[in-house]
Amino acid sequence: MSQTKNRLYKILGIFVVLVIGSFVLYTYGANIPLINKIPIFAGDHEHEYRPVFTEEGEIDYWTCAMHPSVRLKEPGQCPICGMETTPVWKNNSQTEPMAQAKMEEKDSTQNEEDMAGMQGHDHSSMGVRQKPGSDQEAKSTFSVNPERQQLIGITTEPVMMRTLDKDIRTVGMVEIDETNIEHIHTKIEGWIDKVFVDYTWQYVRKGDPLFSIYSPELVSTQEEYLLALRSKDLLAKSDFPEISQGANSLMRATRRRLELWDISENQIRDLERTGKVKDSVILYSPISGNVIEKNAFENKFVDPNTTVYTIADHSRVWVQVDIYENEISMIKLGQEAKMTLASFPGEVFEGEVKFINPHLNSETRTVKVRLEFPNPDLKLLPEMYADISLEIPIGEKLSIPTSAVLRTGKQDVVFVDKGNGIFEIRRVQLGLKTGSYYDVLRGLKSGEQVVSRANFLIDSESKIQAAIATWGEDESDQESTQKLEFQLEQKIDNDSETQQPQLHNH
Repeated sequence: MSQTKNRLYKILGIFVVLVIGSFVLYTYGANIPLINKIPIFAGDHEHEYRPVFTEEGEIDYWTCAMHPSVRLKEPGQCPICGMETTPVWKNNSQTEPMAQAKMEEKDSTQNEEDMAGMQGHDHSSMGVRQKPGSDQEAKSTFSVNPERQQLIGITTEPVMMRTLDKDIRTVGMVEIDETNIEHIHTKIEGWIDKVFVDYTWQYVRKGDPLFSIYSPELVSTQEEYLLALRSKDLLAKSDFPEISQGANSLMRATRRRLELWDISENQIRDLERTGKVKDSVILYSPISGNVIEKNAFENKFVDPNTTVYTIADHSRVWVQVDIYENEISMIKLGQEAKMTLASFPGEVFEGEVKFINPHLNSETRTVKVRLEFPNPDLKLLPEMYADISLEIPIGEKLSIPTSAVLRTGKQDVVFVDKGNGIFEIRRVQLGLKTGSYYDVLRGLKSGEQVVSRANFLIDSESKIQAAIATWGEDESDQESTQKLEFQLEQKIDNDSETQQPQLHNH
């Protein structure tokens, strides 16, 4: 009897020890080495991240409507403001309409031709989910709920055909038209007798007297001409035609010599009328303009090599401008140019392109272009600085706003709004930038909506969702992902607080 009781006591003792040991292991097993390696005794097992399924589908994460940077794996309160968190659903939600999936599949097929041959976008390597069969198209999608869109201020604009005009702006300097410069020389040797235009920059009109010159050769030619006239009158009635014709030939040759020496028709007629030889002859201005060089002085000896005056006509001026080599292909002869000057605020002068230099300046990487402007009232003075505008019509082009483009250096990216909170990262090929629009060469089609405001926040959103998608892999990947998430969350939180300061006063 005693042996039976002893055996029973032993069994009860062992059972008690096992119960107590199990309780201790379950309670303190997370702190005991080796034991805490067993999953059931792990201290953080109850916080393990698992997809949550409800009647509405799979929850991606929990966030605060006032602080979008907050992302929790479980429901609770916002650690910043204490508000209840709201769920964010994954793209593969069971409530997402089948029609939307079919539409996205259709868009994927239609865009395949537009994106053929183009390499993938960098976001794809960060874990953003891609649609089946879109590896070559390199398209990635992510979701942003409507509340979040309104919070970060997302706006979209359509991809459409627009009439584009390229406005090239540059500066230049007013110059004298080289084709309207006249150098005054004498065609005979002699001495200047009298000067009528006696200072530089004096304005003269065509036909005004410049100076008078005494030339022995000119005096002798006048005498020969008068003798030829008298011989012509005496021999006109000769019975020998040869003698009469010789007198006429001598008279015409002498007159021609006077004309070649720039003796005017009125001066020759005056010589014929008076019959008196003049010791000095006046030379007149051949053009209207300003004297920019003067070498005429009384009693100075001059010959055909002497530049006595240089006169420039300012009724038409040039403006030399520099055009960068990436814009020179748009410049054509005859294009309209507009000019404004600080001396005449509010007044616009119109001219045109007259010459394009065939050589590029290797230092400035620019090409000289010459513009021509009429100057009838002589307002435009040489050496004036001028602001030049060349408006070049490009025509109807498929275009998007410049604010919609994220330029990474190697590629250009836009965010396409697919509807129902779905956004697509898409690589595009851009052409010419005209004002606030880019010409789209490949990657988009008319009618699509692109994000034109807050795209940097959308970019951060896509990267964060890409990082979240990598949770649950190995520890090293999870650590790097969480580090990226923390950096991007700080950026979005700062930007949101800057844009919506009034929301924190609740």
